[in-house]
Formats: sequence, C-alpha cells, structure tokens
Amino acid sequence: MYTKNSLIIFFAPMTTAIASQLELLIDSPKTIIPWETIESSWKTRIESAIIDNFSPYYLTVPSDIDTLSQIVQFASHHQWSILPCGNGTKLNWGGLINNPKLVISTQQLNRIIDHAVGDLTITVEAGITLAQLQATLKQHNQFLPIDPSYPDTATLGGIIATADAGSWQQRYGGMRDLVLGLSFVRWDGKIAKCGGKVVKNVAGYDLMKLFTGSYGTLGMISQVNLRLYPIPEASGTLVVSGETNSISKMAQSLLKSGLQPTASDILSQSVVKTLNIGEGMGLIIRFQSIPESVKEQTIQVNKIAQELGLSTSFYSSEIEVNLWQKLQSLITSSQSNSSVTCKIGLRPNTAVNFLAQLDELIQHQGWGMINTSRGIGRLKLEIEPSLGTVKRLRTLTEEYGGFLTILDSPKFLKKQIEPWGYRGNALPLMEKIKQQFDPQNIFSPSRFF
Repeated sequence: MYTKNSLIIFFAPMTTAIASQLELLIDSPKTIIPWETIESSWKTRIESAIIDNFSPYYLTVPSDIDTLSQIVQFASHHQWSILPCGNGTKLNWGGLINNPKLVISTQQLNRIIDHAVGDLTITVEAGITLAQLQATLKQHNQFLPIDPSYPDTATLGGIIATADAGSWQQRYGGMRDLVLGLSFVRWDGKIAKCGGKVVKNVAGYDLMKLFTGSYGTLGMISQVNLRLYPIPEASGTLVVSGETNSISKMAQSLLKSGLQPTASDILSQSVVKTLNIGEGMGLIIRFQSIPESVKEQTIQVNKIAQELGLSTSFYSSEIEVNLWQKLQSLITSSQSNSSVTCKIGLRPNTAVNFLAQLDELIQHQGWGMINTSRGIGRLKLEIEPSLGTVKRLRTLTEEYGGFLTILDSPKFLKKQIEPWGYRGNALPLMEKIKQQFDPQNIFSPSRFF
C-alpha cells in the first residue's frame, strides 16, 4: 500500500504503460502492490459484490474531489468499469457487478463543508459516516433523522445510494425527503451539481431523487446538502404485543388517530420472541416531542391497546436506545454467511397478515418488520438459503401487491434468481436514463440490468 497526500492505492498486476500513466496522474512514484496483499476485510467485501472471481486492478481512496474526478476521467479513457463505494458496508446489496476494473472508495472524502445552524441545513462530503455527522450535529442540538443499517460505519454517500433511511421515515420521510442537493462525478470525470442548500429550492431537475437509490450506477456522489431537525426534548417507545388480529386492528387505529409517532413498525412473532419484549406479534411505536406530548400520546396508545386486549411495555432513556439498536442489529446484521436479507414493500393494511405467514413459512428461522404507514420493511432469513423459499416469499409479497428485493445473500442465490424482483413497466425508461448518465456503462455494470 502506498499513501501520497490525496490518494491511497492498492495495485494489482496491470500493464506497465497504464500503471505509469496513473502514477503520473496522481503525481506519485511507481508503487505496485499485488491484489492479494489488500486488507482481508476489504477484499471480502469487494469480492462479495462481483459476479465471478475476477479481482479488480486496484482500489483507490482519493482524499479530495478533484483527484476523484481525475481518477474517473482516467478510468473512462481506458474504459475501465468502476465499483463506487464508501466504507463498503453495502457493497454486495442488490445485483452483482460484472468484472469491475477499479474500486473507488470515498471514505477519505469526509469533511463538513458548511453547517447553517440557523437554517437547519448542512453540506458534507459523501465519505463522512453517519456516526461522525451525528456527533457533530449533537453539539448544536440537531440530528439527521435516519437509522440505516450499520450506522457506525455507513457513509452518507452509501446511505443515499441505497436509500437506506430506516424507521424514522414514519415521521421524517425517506432519504429523498432529506437530500436538498448534491454534487456527483459524471462518467467523463466532470463534476455536476443539482439542487441547493435551502429547503425551498425549486431550481433545475430533481436529480437528488434520481440518485437516491441508484446504487452507484449513474455516477459517484461526492458532496450532499441535507435537511436537519432539532433533537426532541423527550423520547419514549411503546411495544404492543398480542394476538395477530388485535395487532392488525391496533395498527389501523394508530393510522386513523391523531397520534404522531416518529417511528412505528409491525414486528413478526420471531422478533418479539428473540428480543424478549412480549408474546405474539408486536407493534413498536416511538414518540419524540416535548415531555407532555410523549406522556399524553403514550396514555392514548395504552388505552387503545387495553380495549383490544393487548399487552404494552414502555421504554425510555438508555433502555429505549438499546432496544432500537438491538432491533436494528437483529434485522440487518448477518449471523452467518448463509443468511439472506431482503427489502420488501407491501400495502400497509396487508403487513400483519404477511408477517404471520412469514413466520409459518420460515419456521421462525428469521425476522421481519414493516413500517405501518409506508409498508416498507426488512426481512432477514437465518436459514440455509433455499431458492424455493425465496421464490415463495417473493410470490407472497406480489400477492399482497408488493415486492421483494434481495439485498444481502450468498452469490449463488443471486445467480439463480433476479435480485430486484421488479415487475413494472419502467425498465425501458431506466435503461435510457442509464445510457444518458453513463453512456460507456462504467459505473457498476450489471448492478441493475
């Protein structure tokens, strides 16, 4: 490994001529390190995202956007495909990549560019981790309301690219609602910008929503402008548990009420049992506001639950924080190399029935949670992956008017079944957008198509 001001480079064998050109580009002496010497954790993450066992030529970690731009331009000139990433926590989500020649990480692009405290907005580079950002914002009594997978190590660029917002979307919306503007490096290495730094920005096309959930297929996000919120004065979480039909009625009553939870998710029986937070199916509801509001809304939920014969438990302070952390870890962190993690979407009023059937289908060897208002959720199967099981689950979601996307799974499963599970008519439009933004198909080739 060689470190030189703006770039860390891990070289694999390549032609001497091209290697020399790259050295001149980054103004560094000739340094070539075989692929086999890359840190094992990085190698594992990269290899898990690639279709076959082809090693990329090297991994680059630029520390400024100009260098990032030059590297992409260099790759475009030599028609090298690129696998963009941050810290690599979600590199293997979705479709596998076809033989990338270059992996570019933004982990050193981690600066805070501007924080307009009074306007509740901030501009950061894409490589900053959510944990680093939240620690800075906490000093000003502000926060970014997302709780994605791997919150300690996930970068903002990666979170946006995978649209991984978490349970707070109940109150604050998803990543598309929080990104005010962004800069990205195009296929030809040029830097483009969209959006702005203010909430009421209407200039130009809404490319922010296009890049949110693009999985690194349209360009490399380099800088983002984000909408912030004040940290609530008080917080409390209620877990309601009991019989399936009663939980369904509870979820519908919550949606029809005037209550305003910041998070509300239906939990499968297996989640409730594993976390030891009740009996039967569950509903986890979080209120964050002034203390009086949290108390009053908690009383109202308890009253509805009592009328339906459901049990309730209240969590606050550190115990509440630990509960949400355990839930996030249970749903996202793989316990074995054979586990399968999926994102699902359903009509909200079908979520309870789906989770009940899920427990029967997988024999409680997995977990599921679904947002009560949006119907977006997560499944994790801790069983030896079966193509038949995954197909049955996808069919079940489609019967309920939804979808199932495979995020994390062993490679062989994704080679046997299309990961995204999209059945709509927008594929031709998606292909045209990809062609428009990446005419040489150098960014994450085959990720979507």
